Amino acid sequence: MIDIDQLEQETLQQISQAHDETALETARLAALGKKGAISALLATLGKMSPEQRKTEGARINALREKATLALAAKRDELEEKSLAARLTCEAVDVTLPAAPNGLDTGRIHPISQVLEELTAIFADMGFSVAEGPDIETDDYNFTKLNFPEGHPAREMQDTFFLAAGGEEKKLLRTHTSPVQGRTMLTEKPPIRVICPGRVYRCDFDQTHTPMFHQIEGLVIDETTHLGHLKWVLEEFLKTFFEVKGVKLRFRPSFFPFTEPSMEVDVQCKRQGGEIRFGEGEDWMEILGCGMVHPNVLRNCGHDPELYQGFAFGVGIDRLAMLKYGMSDLRAFFEADSRWLDHYGFRPLDIPSLLGGLSA
Repeated sequence: MIDIDQLEQETLQQISQAHDETALETARLAALGKKGAISALLATLGKMSPEQRKTEGARINALREKATLALAAKRDELEEKSLAARLTCEAVDVTLPAAPNGLDTGRIHPISQVLEELTAIFADMGFSVAEGPDIETDDYNFTKLNFPEGHPAREMQDTFFLAAGGEEKKLLRTHTSPVQGRTMLTEKPPIRVICPGRVYRCDFDQTHTPMFHQIEGLVIDETTHLGHLKWVLEEFLKTFFEVKGVKLRFRPSFFPFTEPSMEVDVQCKRQGGEIRFGEGEDWMEILGCGMVHPNVLRNCGHDPELYQGFAFGVGIDRLAMLKYGMSDLRAFFEADSRWLDHYGFRPLDIPSLLGGLSA
């Protein structure tokens, strides 16, 4: 016969010495598990005489009760110790300043900011945004835009051509003008769109990178003329540079997709490494423009005897450099967080014509 007093002492000792949940579970199984010592004693009650069952059964049940209570108390003790350890480990020093959140540390890239500014300006003049693929066909990038065979822009030193893989020659678009062609092929006049996006050319220096950003504008209807183009450009540059007025100078130029074609200079003042627009006696070339060439209209499914329009294009990166005083275009793409902290915009600085583009 097992000594109940000795078993009680050993069981309670094993429970009290348990240092974690695993050890406590081992003690529980040793006492109250299916093969535990106390469970084995309870199984012997059926073989006892009524008198023995009365006396021994009471002692065994009392032992089981004590073991159960001891297990519960030890479990509570271990949980309290575990909680105290977590509180100590995860303690927060409330005297320290709070960590800055994303709205404080995050910055909007100047290219993204300027693109939002341009969209706000042209949306106010009734332009919608049109987009197209970065990988274009030779037909959309050159042929439909009146680039003749043998034109220098079609040469490998200027354009990133892709390896031949089908009937159509593919390339990384050299301008966003293919979007104009796609728009004219899918929409009926009147058309008034801007086409922002990435473009690619074989060039790399302080003011050129192999990938950069452009925005082009297109207006097609039955009555548009050069006077409308001049007004749109004046309003755009005046609003973008946030000055009361600008003076523009139009110089004859040549682009295959416009006729007549013009380079546009804007009045400026250079002083102490700073450029101010809307004042001074200097001029700076800012963009190219012209009336859409009749061949382009014809190539894109519109009768040049019925419709006419104008187009213009300008580099978004260059606009950002001029407005915000950045000297090297390559820094735009170096992912230097220090540069972005200096030139970037806070996430909630949303451009608006009412609140200010760069407020």
